[in-house]
Amino acid sequence: MDTSESSTGPRTPEAEREESGPRGWRRWAMDTRPLRRPAYRRLWASTAVTAVGSQLTAVAVPKQIYDITGSSAWVGTASLAGLLPLIVFALWGGAIADSMDRRRLLLLTNSGIAVTSVLFWVQAFAGLESVWALMLLLALQQAFWGLNAPARSASIARLVPADELPAANALGSTVMQTGQIAGPLLAGALIPVIGLAELYLLDALALCVTVWAVYRLPALPPLTAATPGSAGLRGILEGFRYISGHAVLLLSFLADIVAMVLGMPRALFPQLAAQTYASHGEGFALGLLFAAIPIGAVLGGLFSGTFSRARRHGWMVIGSVVVWGLAITGFGLSGSLWLAVAFLALAGVADMVSMVFRGAILLSAATDEMRGRMQGVFTVVVAGGPRLADVLHGTAGSALGPRTAVAGSGILVVVVMLALAAAMPALRRHRV
Repeated sequence: MDTSESSTGPRTPEAEREESGPRGWRRWAMDTRPLRRPAYRRLWASTAVTAVGSQLTAVAVPKQIYDITGSSAWVGTASLAGLLPLIVFALWGGAIADSMDRRRLLLLTNSGIAVTSVLFWVQAFAGLESVWALMLLLALQQAFWGLNAPARSASIARLVPADELPAANALGSTVMQTGQIAGPLLAGALIPVIGLAELYLLDALALCVTVWAVYRLPALPPLTAATPGSAGLRGILEGFRYISGHAVLLLSFLADIVAMVLGMPRALFPQLAAQTYASHGEGFALGLLFAAIPIGAVLGGLFSGTFSRARRHGWMVIGSVVVWGLAITGFGLSGSLWLAVAFLALAGVADMVSMVFRGAILLSAATDEMRGRMQGVFTVVVAGGPRLADVLHGTAGSALGPRTAVAGSGILVVVVMLALAAAMPALRRHRV
C-alpha cells in the first residue's frame, strides 16, 4: 500500500497506549486520528467546504426552476435529468479512477464542477429563464460529480492505514450530513439578502478551495499497471464480475439496497405532515421529518468513537441495518410527532454506522486496482436507492395508508436483512 504522508514510523509507547483505546469520555467522542495525517486532512477539508457549497446549488436549482415555471412537476423532472448522467458517469468514473492518477482525476473533475457552477451563475445573472438550460447544466454537473466521487472515496485507503478507515469514513460522512443541514439553512437565509444567482457563485468559490486542497495532495497513481480497456466498458464489466466473485462486497451493496429501497420513507413525509401531524402545523412538521435523519446521522458521527474502532465490520453492517428497520417501524407506528422525530433520528444514527462500515468494507476488502470501480457502484447504489424508494413508498402509501406502509417497510427491512445474513455468512465473518 502507498502510505504517502501516512507512515507513522516506529511504534512509540504513546502509540501503543492509543491502540488500547482512549479512556473516559474520549471513548464516546469522534475518532479524529485520520486528521493527524496531512494528506487525508486536506481531502477532508475540501469535503467540508464543498459539503455546504454544493447544497447552495442544490437549493438554488429547484428554486429557480419553480420560479420560472410555477410547477413542482418541472422540479421533479429536473431532478431525474441529473440521475442518468450520474449513474453512467459514476460507473465510468470508477473505471477511470482505477487506471489513472486519482489526484489528477480529482483536479480535472473538481475544476469541471466549478466551471459548471460559474455557468449556473452566468445564466441566472443574465436572466436567461430557460428550464432546458438549467437541466442541461444540472446533467453536466452530475456527470462531473459521478466522475469525481469514486476517485475521492477510493483515495482514502491510500491516505490512512486500514485500522483508521472506519474513523475516516465517519469524519467524511459527518461533514457531508452537516452540510445537508447547514447548506439549505444558509441558502434560505442568503436568498433574500444577496439573491439566488449569487448562491451559484458562492458554490464556485468554495470549489476553488477544493481544487487547491486537492492540488496539495500527493500523487495517487495506480499501484499496478492498468490493463488495456480498463477505463472503458471492459473495465466496468470487470468490476461487476469482481463483485460477483466476492460475496462480502456483494452483500455490502445488498445491505444498502435493502435499507434504502425497502425502508426509506421520505416520499410519505408530506402526507404524514398533512394528515397525522397536522396539529403541529404542516410546514413545521414537514421540516422536522426531513431534518431528523440527517440530524441523527450527524450525532452518530460526533459520537462515532463508540463504534469506529470495532473490528467485526460485517456484524456492524448487519446490526445497523436491522436497527434502521426497527426505527422505521417505530416511526410508522408513532402518533406523536416528537416520538416520530426521535425514531427517525435513531434511524439516522443507524444509517451513519452502516455507511461507515460499508465504506470500510469496500476499501479494505477490494484491491487497489478495483477500489475505484467499487466506489462507482457504491455511488450509483447510494444515489439510486432512495429514488426507487420514493416510487415504492409512494405507491404503497397510496394503497395501504402512509403509517401502515412505513411500519410494514421497516419490518420488511429487518426480515430481509436477517435472511441475507443467515443465508450468506461472508458478511458475518468479515472483520479486520
